[in-house]
Amino acid sequence: MSSNGEIEIGDLKIDNEDDVVNPWSVTSASQEGVDYDKLIKRFGSSKIDSELIQRWEKVTGKPVHHLLRRGLFFSHRDVHTILNLVEQGKSFYLYTGRGPSSGSMHIGHLIPFIFTKWIQDIFNVPLVIQMTDDEKFLWKDLTVEETTRLALENAKDIIALGFDVEKTFIFSDYTYMGQNSEFYRNISRIQKCVTFNQVKGIFGFGDSDVIGKIAFPAIQAAPCLSTSFPDIFGTAKVPCLIPCAIDQDPYFRMTRDVAPRLGFSKPALLHSTFIPALQGANTKMSASDTHTAIFLTDTPKQIKNKVECLDKNLQSFFPVRRLKQNA
Repeated sequence: MSSNGEIEIGDLKIDNEDDVVNPWSVTSASQEGVDYDKLIKRFGSSKIDSELIQRWEKVTGKPVHHLLRRGLFFSHRDVHTILNLVEQGKSFYLYTGRGPSSGSMHIGHLIPFIFTKWIQDIFNVPLVIQMTDDEKFLWKDLTVEETTRLALENAKDIIALGFDVEKTFIFSDYTYMGQNSEFYRNISRIQKCVTFNQVKGIFGFGDSDVIGKIAFPAIQAAPCLSTSFPDIFGTAKVPCLIPCAIDQDPYFRMTRDVAPRLGFSKPALLHSTFIPALQGANTKMSASDTHTAIFLTDTPKQIKNKVECLDKNLQSFFPVRRLKQNA
């Protein structure tokens, strides 16, 4: 903490009363949840406005997805560049991912994947999905074998959404790293472009963090470089679009700095909001706490019990809001 009462998180300085949003923690000081307008300003991204939505519809000739129209995807980086490519008859590919820390995904995890499927369908483009089992081993109290197993189980949930099997590649870091030398070569190229001080500044790593955490961001960055997938793209340098929750943005802020130095386009991004935890909007659904979320493997009885608890939370929350409004 700095002397003026600010909390320092990576390259961001925020007041004690501000929201904390990073790849490993999402909490809000407000019962109403994360202030996304303030987050856009802090992260330096662009708000998805009516102009972008209208242009998207003009380029595609179809209405935008309801997740975009209703603001669940609210922020972006360089999406106009992707639409320019489409207008020019050029291609791009999609990249998103999942860090497997539970045997099943919950409904909050589905948001980026549902939207990614719609983008794949409407533009007929390739998609790569990274299962970061290595990340969860480094950050969670899980064994390598357990994260490998969870990656397989989560991949089943993703496959069930109905992605184009001819244009979708799902891979585990542990498995793919040993099979594809180009993937690891790009990881090494990225690692050489980022200093220890830079990665500490972006992610807030401390001196006591294990070296695996320091090295990991390059692994999540590598799928943004199309040559990491020679079986799909060969040596072509194809632009990339990443739909993801905004807590993953620090990885790609780093990548956007590195990519042009390696001869690639900066990856474009579409950021989603979070599905609030069942206990309240001041944090998101978490795979680490089964009580905060509705999982895809929950039984009807479990879902009923969780919804009943949610209803009680809402009843206790909204009277407080009314009192504040009348004060």
